[in-house]
Amino acid sequence: MRLSSLSVLCALAIAGVSMPVMAADVPPPSVGPVLVIHGGAGVVRTGLSDAEAAAAREALAQALRTGHALLRDGRPALDAVVAAITVLEDDPSFNAGRGAVFTHEGVNELDASLMDGATRAAGAVAGVRRIRNPIQLARHVMDDSPHVMLVGEGAESFAQSQGIEFTDPAWFRTEKRWQQLQKARSDAEAARNAHAAVADDPLRYFGTVGAVALDASGALAAGTSTGGMTDKRWGRVGDAPVIGAGTWADARCAVSGTGWGEFYLRTAAAHAICSRVELLGEGVETAAEAVINADIPALGGNGGAIALGADGQMALPFNTEGMYRGWIGADGVPHVAIGRDDVAAMAPERADR
Repeated sequence: MRLSSLSVLCALAIAGVSMPVMAADVPPPSVGPVLVIHGGAGVVRTGLSDAEAAAAREALAQALRTGHALLRDGRPALDAVVAAITVLEDDPSFNAGRGAVFTHEGVNELDASLMDGATRAAGAVAGVRRIRNPIQLARHVMDDSPHVMLVGEGAESFAQSQGIEFTDPAWFRTEKRWQQLQKARSDAEAARNAHAAVADDPLRYFGTVGAVALDASGALAAGTSTGGMTDKRWGRVGDAPVIGAGTWADARCAVSGTGWGEFYLRTAAAHAICSRVELLGEGVETAAEAVINADIPALGGNGGAIALGADGQMALPFNTEGMYRGWIGADGVPHVAIGRDDVAAMAPERADR
């Protein structure tokens, strides 16, 4: 019988197995600086026009080039992660920032988180409505406040004190996302009239963006940003702003997730991947596969993730039809992909497992 990641790790803890994080234990990177990004799992190619696919690919490539330029100049992984995610937040192809999905009330509520693997410092925001780039506010929470997560109006009050750019909520709106809300409302109304359960639409949960980076010093960082799920209610918050669920980085491993957030919360997905790397000695490929393609589906969830190790090993697993994803290494060449048939674009092969 296969044990879940949490079961295995709990058993090790009970047995007294411990592998403290120490700089001497971490292997030096075998490659130059690396940046890996995602623009969300759950992509359905039949619902994606050629123009939309081309726009998404270009945005991914631009995010990679922007973040890599900082790494090439010797900047820390954290800076590259924020820069790459900022590009994705500003592009309407994704469910983050401009192009975020709508709540049941017809507004955009944005979440983001960030973690520095070298120090375990972290910052997060949830439920903000007027912050153009939530990932930048998460950076300020980490750097300029004594807290890790700020929510709603309080987060925006803090943003004002830090001189963060505010924007009219209309900036986030796109017609495609508005129509997705109308469909969700219509489906719910039809189900009520038929006295039936609402058929679950997995696309409601996808489109989150994220990045993980390894810098020239061997330090890792991770970040995630999202508009959440279409038609969400009651101040719902998913995994993206929760450190350990949607985002995690330590000395060995960095992860950003994308998928049905409730299941990433229930499995502490991002932390579970890196815990397997630390406690079981697994590579990031094996660890990410175990959590994303076994533990989460076993509970009824789905999605994907990006993971990066201190040795430069990367993994981009997903169990949906597609996932916007990409990476860039020392040669500065962006590699981007959407579907499972994009294996050549994601060479080396290990990057598409």
